[in-house]
Amino acid sequence: MKLNPYLMFNGNCEAAFKFYEHSLGGKIVMMMTHGDAPSAEHIPAEWHDKIMHVCLDLGDRLLMGSDSPPGYFETPQGFYVQISIDEPAEAERIFHTLAENGKVKMPIDQTFWSVRFGMLVDQFGIPWMVNCQKTA
Repeated sequence: MKLNPYLMFNGNCEAAFKFYEHSLGGKIVMMMTHGDAPSAEHIPAEWHDKIMHVCLDLGDRLLMGSDSPPGYFETPQGFYVQISIDEPAEAERIFHTLAENGKVKMPIDQTFWSVRFGMLVDQFGIPWMVNCQKTA
C-alpha cells in the first residue's frame, strides 16, 4: 500500500504544482483543467482554466491535487505533508524553498530525533514537515 497526498486548492492549484515541481524536483506527468474534461459544458466558463486533476511524480510517490469547485474549498487543517530526506543540505534547500512567501512554524534545525526538522505552511496554505533523520 502507498499513501499519496491529494491536495485541494481554491483556484491556484496550477501555480502551486508548478512551484512544487520546482521545489521538490519532481515532474508533472498529468494536468487537466475543468475545461478539458468531458463535463466541461456543465462547468461555469470562468472555471474552465482551473485544475480538475494534477499529478506530480516524485519517484516512488505521487503528489496529486485539484481546485475545489466554487463554494467547496476548505482551508487545510489537522495534517502536514511530511517529507523524509536523506541529505541534510537537501532538507535545508527544500525547507527554505517551500517556505518562500509562506509561514515558518518551526525553523529547520537539529532535534533529538533528527539531523534536520522543520515545519511550515507554504504560500498556498499547505502545511509541510521536512525531516532528515540521523543515520544509524
